[in-house]
Amino acid sequence: MREMFRWNPYADQPHNVATRSERFRRHFRYLGSYFSLVAANMNKFFPGVTLYRKYRKQMYEKPVFLGRPFALSLSPAEGRDEDVVTLFLETGIRQALVRIPSWEKDQILRYAEFVDLLLSRGVEVTLSLLQRRDDVLDLPRWEDFLEMIFGHFKRRCSFFEIGHAWNRTKWGVWNYKEYLGLARPAFELGRKYNVQLVGPAVIDFEFHLYSPVLKEVAFDKVSSLLYVDRVGAPENKQFGWDTSAKIALLKAAADVSTQERRGLWITEFNWPLEGTGKYSPASGKPNVTEEEQANFLVRYCILALASGFVERVYWWQLVAPGYGLIDSREKTWRRRPSYAALKMMVQTLENSTYRAKIPHPRAEIFTFSRGEDRLAVGWTTGAEVDCQFPETIARVIDRDGQDIYVRGQALTLSGKPQYIFY
Repeated sequence: MREMFRWNPYADQPHNVATRSERFRRHFRYLGSYFSLVAANMNKFFPGVTLYRKYRKQMYEKPVFLGRPFALSLSPAEGRDEDVVTLFLETGIRQALVRIPSWEKDQILRYAEFVDLLLSRGVEVTLSLLQRRDDVLDLPRWEDFLEMIFGHFKRRCSFFEIGHAWNRTKWGVWNYKEYLGLARPAFELGRKYNVQLVGPAVIDFEFHLYSPVLKEVAFDKVSSLLYVDRVGAPENKQFGWDTSAKIALLKAAADVSTQERRGLWITEFNWPLEGTGKYSPASGKPNVTEEEQANFLVRYCILALASGFVERVYWWQLVAPGYGLIDSREKTWRRRPSYAALKMMVQTLENSTYRAKIPHPRAEIFTFSRGEDRLAVGWTTGAEVDCQFPETIARVIDRDGQDIYVRGQALTLSGKPQYIFY
């Protein structure tokens, strides 16, 4: 297969330059690594299933202090870095992730300028280090990139995520052993520079890849790019697994693969948008309306964070025409509904404690407390539902921060989350 790499600047990802037949031939060549992958998971299978069942039963049954779990990815914008940072700060979030591709190491000062701008505003920055095929084939080149990044940013950034979506061939890695070739030197250099590492940055529902990697590389935080956009709403099932079940399985796969429990981060998720053409990172079914994107963002975050298994969630990303919270196709950038939805959720739920889930056959209702406030967040996955709440409702605010007039204990819920204060 041609060892090619072509970047798609509209969707912020590589083009898949290989044909289906070429990819099949290359996978066939690496057949031995797939057998070793099976072997690596064999002795973890039954303990993992047992742990998954335990976690699944525990989900939403215990109080969970959320702290500051909301985070957001963002990128520098030529001539508009100040606009990016201002919009970021308006959300109330203070934890950012910035990607640095290995093929842009000559622009390190440009990235340092952007990171310093964030740091000057009190933002904690995590760097995600992106690879391509050249790095796999020329490991000294990758190591030079790591040394440059760690040396330059060790006092600036709290965490460094090693690699990105490497279980997709367009990102240049063909099997888990090749990813280990990238991760091992990162671990050694990480100790040298005394930095904290995040990984293995596996994308989607492929948790069998965690065992062989986490056995060798002791990441400080375990990360997943846990997309569920292929099935639409986060409550929908894929092969029988909805978002909650996937998170329980992810946590079990991570914990059974390490000597000690480590924090779990979801470092990337989003829903691509209809009508954005070449700017969308996907085609067809995954694309949703802007209203659906805003609904799904809030619902995904609550499902993940109330589980007690996820410490932090990063939306990818702030400004992007095809999937971001901000549409930047015109000179005047436009805030999408998802921007207001994220801002409202952060304002309401940061530093709150999840308390319990109210049973309902047709609605999802999660209760929280923060200081003097006691509230619920509710929505449906289908048609509107009239719900009777256990206490008198004092105030209702919708997904975007608008007050809704309500009296008594009854409220109509829909797919658009609402914040119900007692």
